[in-house]
Amino acid sequence: METIIIIVFLAGYLAITLEHNLKIDKLIPALAMMAILWAVIALAHMPVFEVNTDLKELEPSHIDEMLLHHLGKTAEILVFLLGAMTIVEIIDYFDGFATIKGYIRTRKKSKLLWLFSILAFVLSAIIDNLTATIVLVTILQKVIKEREVRLWFAGMIIIAANAGGAWSPIGDVTTTMLWIGNKVSALQLIEHVLVPSIVCMVVPVLFALRYKVFKGNIDAEFEEEKAKSPFGATMLYLGLGSIVFVPFFKTITHLPPYVGMMLSLAVVAAFAEIYTSAKFSISSVDGAESQEGAHHSAVHSSLSKIELPSILFFLGILLAVAALESLGMLFHFAGALDSTMPFLGTEAVDGTVSDLVILILGIGSAVIDNVPLVAASMGMFSIPLDDSVWHFIAYSAGTGGSMLIIGSAAGVVAMGMEKIDFFWYFKKIAWLAFLGFIGGAVAFVLMRNLVLNA
Repeated sequence: METIIIIVFLAGYLAITLEHNLKIDKLIPALAMMAILWAVIALAHMPVFEVNTDLKELEPSHIDEMLLHHLGKTAEILVFLLGAMTIVEIIDYFDGFATIKGYIRTRKKSKLLWLFSILAFVLSAIIDNLTATIVLVTILQKVIKEREVRLWFAGMIIIAANAGGAWSPIGDVTTTMLWIGNKVSALQLIEHVLVPSIVCMVVPVLFALRYKVFKGNIDAEFEEEKAKSPFGATMLYLGLGSIVFVPFFKTITHLPPYVGMMLSLAVVAAFAEIYTSAKFSISSVDGAESQEGAHHSAVHSSLSKIELPSILFFLGILLAVAALESLGMLFHFAGALDSTMPFLGTEAVDGTVSDLVILILGIGSAVIDNVPLVAASMGMFSIPLDDSVWHFIAYSAGTGGSMLIIGSAAGVVAMGMEKIDFFWYFKKIAWLAFLGFIGGAVAFVLMRNLVLNA
């Protein structure tokens, strides 16, 4: 039966990887794979286990208990993401991100490259790399009219956004998984991964500045756009601040992150309702918009726009990987790596050999979705909280996807928005992303070794 389990998982994984070729949304094979795997386990009465990370052994359990356990862990991530997505949509409802465009006042391409890269790096650490890319590519389309130049900028935004998401517990789904799964703490993650992530962003920019496409000025007129809402800037800063508040809430209360995110959402939603009422009061003076505004809610509108397909995909893929973990397959696979290929040293925490495994994982995330890769590593490695291995996994999985345009959510969304050709990105941007990835990895190893030798 284990052979059937592996075949189902590989078939589902292949369908997810070939999403664009098959033209089937990846949530479909993810959900089907998850349901079939657990159904096979139930029908075949296969034994399930819980991994005791302290003793590094498998303890027998029951399928109902394991499903409830993994569903609870997965729900923590999904509820957290739902809250963050809703806050971002509320900001967008009030056109808050238009405020960022006001910071762009230079026509020099080199300065624009630095500005967009830094904005992508910072924004992605707060509102996640996917949303940051959508916001900045939208602004890019308004600022730069020449398509070829815009494609180069979009490619650099992808690299910077993925680098920015890697060092923040709320910047990327994989770092959020590691944070909620008690593999890393917020402060330690920032301390160990921030500098490598900066290197990962800066190195490609320095090399890209040598290209002719980033020399000279752009042809643009920076006209003052009339804000769609007088509360846009307020909601932007309130929303971003409320998301940043979540790690502090967890540190103070020791409650799961989704609790803090729900509190933040409640505060932002309250202000959104107040401002919506104020907007209605203003617009109803002339009577023209009163009927339309009477039934409009910023919160309801924002909830209708969140990315539910992404939420369902994460549900499917995380519970599918949980099925393999419950059968003990990931536990035995990690043991097999140590016994048959000791030179990889998957558990050589203080050695440099284990870095090879993590680098392979990072490069692999450019081809295969990094969410299941990180989920699998969490089930494979019995390593304590805030070990350097988890920090390196956060960096590698977060930034490795930049090497292919289909390797990250940021890349995929930019590909759709700008119709970027896969091979164009591979020829022009991939090598810059690789240099940044390796540069950041070297910086991480050097910093770790300095701490160990201190």
